[in-house]
Amino acid sequence: MIYQIEITNRAAKQLKKLPNNIKIQIEEKIQELANNPRPNGVVKLEGDEDTYRVRVGKYRILYEIKDDLLVVKTVSNSSTHC
Repeated sequence: MIYQIEITNRAAKQLKKLPNNIKIQIEEKIQELANNPRPNGVVKLEGDEDTYRVRVGKYRILYEIKDDLLVVKTVSNSSTHC
């Protein structure tokens, strides 16, 4: 099953600020998550029922899985807080 992807306004703004090469890597990872939202290396966040985090280099993607919808909430440098 392929999940529909929804990127929040916050995540879209964060993506826009990134260098093109990083942005492309993150967008590719988001597309991969649509096919497999729980790949190796994914971390389920404690205290949040459907929230996960995956790293792309020094960046992380924070997202929720809701039925057949993948909601990307934030994209941030791993040295900053989400």
